Amino acid sequence: MNLEELFNLHKEQSIAGRYLTLDHIQPLLDKLNNNNQVTIIGKSVLDKPIYSYEIGTGKTRIYLWSQMHGNESTTTKALFDFINVLNSGSDFAQKMLETFTFYAIPILNPDGAALYTRENANKIDLNRDSQNLTQPESKVLREFFETIKPHYCFNLHDQRTIFGAGDTGKPATVSFLAPSYNEEREINDTRLKAINLIAGLNDVLQQYIPGQVGRFDDSFNINCIGDTFQFLGVPTILFEAGHFPNDYEREITRKFIFFSLISSFKLLCENDLVDNRINDYLNISQNKVVFYDFMYKNIKINYDGIEIITNFVAQYKEELIENKIHFNAYIVEVGELENYFGHYEYDAQGALYSDNHNNLPKMNQKADFYLNKNVKFVNGLIKS
Repeated sequence: MNLEELFNLHKEQSIAGRYLTLDHIQPLLDKLNNNNQVTIIGKSVLDKPIYSYEIGTGKTRIYLWSQMHGNESTTTKALFDFINVLNSGSDFAQKMLETFTFYAIPILNPDGAALYTRENANKIDLNRDSQNLTQPESKVLREFFETIKPHYCFNLHDQRTIFGAGDTGKPATVSFLAPSYNEEREINDTRLKAINLIAGLNDVLQQYIPGQVGRFDDSFNINCIGDTFQFLGVPTILFEAGHFPNDYEREITRKFIFFSLISSFKLLCENDLVDNRINDYLNISQNKVVFYDFMYKNIKINYDGIEIITNFVAQYKEELIENKIHFNAYIVEVGELENYFGHYEYDAQGALYSDNHNNLPKMNQKADFYLNKNVKFVNGLIKS
């Protein structure tokens, strides 16, 4: 199976970029709803519909949800790409639909999606509400789980650009986790199924993004939905869509999430999973906070009359302005910054820093400055 060709053939062209709301996916849901497969299973805080999409007749029930955090849209895009494959009429699609019944919630948090926030309209992180179930969206997710009684859960997220695959200097473009089900982080049959599947996915992705797959922290938190579902005896896999170089719109990462979804169900369908791949899973590089969006090295600054050479870093803030995400770079730290990397790195080789303020890089200041007064940086990048 050529995953590249499959993606190019079935990529949903009507959705792209980081800002993805109910308004963007409503036409897709309307198109998919040719046989009452789309159902409103609940409402958000602001009374927006929460949709599920059901397809397939197989005995193995698969539960997938994305945009539990409203500003994490990459997996939603990949989910619709995958749904296009299921509706393609191909032999592969037919096999998938005979083996599985898929239940997908493409945007669990429509209010957060519209506001481009992690939280819902009540400013609650739904991924910390799996026990108290204080929010309507959390209740919908849990009630639907109890209704369909899935055999596997796919918890689909994005992660920030700060994460690398260990200390390798490579970004964690895709990360996975088989969540813990207890404080001791023990491995039972349920968790082992998730572990074995992730090991299989890593085998696939290493062919395309070698060294860019991460393993998310498995500290136990029963308030997180993945930990709860694992505790309840259903193998649960956390997907984290991360950064690929120069792909801030996450269109390349989207492809690798698609590869992972296709490969997940191919592996499960063909029962092509080794019984115990704990060591392979643990050998996946640990997700680690080692990146900034911008790193400027060997900068000369005049500090209280003394010239020193130092480094500083800047990070994008994703700001929603007039229904469009703007990436605005702000300085976040100055210092040695050993063992950190920049997605964009610039070695100033001792050039003198200046700006329109105090000629010092300061936290929360826009990354607009000069080096030797002749090289101009605007929003973190050299202005040509």
